[in-house]
Amino acid sequence: MDFINAKELLELCDKKNMSISDVMKKRECDESTSSKEEIISKMKRVLEIMRDASTLPINTPIKSMGGLIGGEAKKLSEYQKQEKNIGGQVLSKAVMYAMAVLECNASMGLIVAAPTAGSSGVVPGVLLAMQDVYSFSDEKIIDALFTAGAIGYLAMRNATVAGAVGGCQAEMGVAAAMAAAGAVELMGGSPSQCLDASSTVLMNMLGLVCDPVGGLVEYPCQNRNASGVANALVAAELTMAGIKQLIPFDEMLETMYRVGKRMPVELRETALGGCAVTKSACDACGGCR
Repeated sequence: MDFINAKELLELCDKKNMSISDVMKKRECDESTSSKEEIISKMKRVLEIMRDASTLPINTPIKSMGGLIGGEAKKLSEYQKQEKNIGGQVLSKAVMYAMAVLECNASMGLIVAAPTAGSSGVVPGVLLAMQDVYSFSDEKIIDALFTAGAIGYLAMRNATVAGAVGGCQAEMGVAAAMAAAGAVELMGGSPSQCLDASSTVLMNMLGLVCDPVGGLVEYPCQNRNASGVANALVAAELTMAGIKQLIPFDEMLETMYRVGKRMPVELRETALGGCAVTKSACDACGGCR
């Protein structure tokens, strides 16, 4: 049941009349010789960790190790109580949860790298917000996580998820592509629609640089998780409306990888360019310039 690219994944889904999540479950069973119950149990634990990381900082704000972030998720929670949120419930909740996860990560809390620590807020942000608003069961969210995992697996196998290799488009872009695919499956979309949404995300985030202030996974990483959430939801919405993606996921993933390798080293997680070398950023982290 293994697949080396999105084309093969879609062929499996079509041949077996299976969702992406079901194919991914079968692949995990085949690869690990674990039972279906065992891999689902492991994914339940993933969901538990994601939920804790998404909610604990809202109730108990934590200052990050570098001191650049802390308390943003609680501010968003308080803002939502005013019922003035601009983007609606799903987006507002998703942004809040995503930023909470980054706060948890930057204060040495337990998170799930999805696919990396620096982009770990996007997938839980989107899926937990959708669960809140649409009352999806945990079982449905777990299926969405397997679908997201399939996208992450393809990115790891055929490109990169590392900011040091491909810039933030590789970290945040893949995270948002994972979240978009999961969101589409949750809303009843087909496997091809899931991959269309993922391709749209990579297209829309193409060229995003990785420029952590002070070399820390805090700023602008936290804000970019929020933007990743928005990109995922936009792509899912476009796809569910029946808007096809011209460029298949495999081609878009290859394009992202090529673009990343052409980025100058200063813009690939070295803190030598972009936001990291602005005066205000250097002042905030002790004059790193």
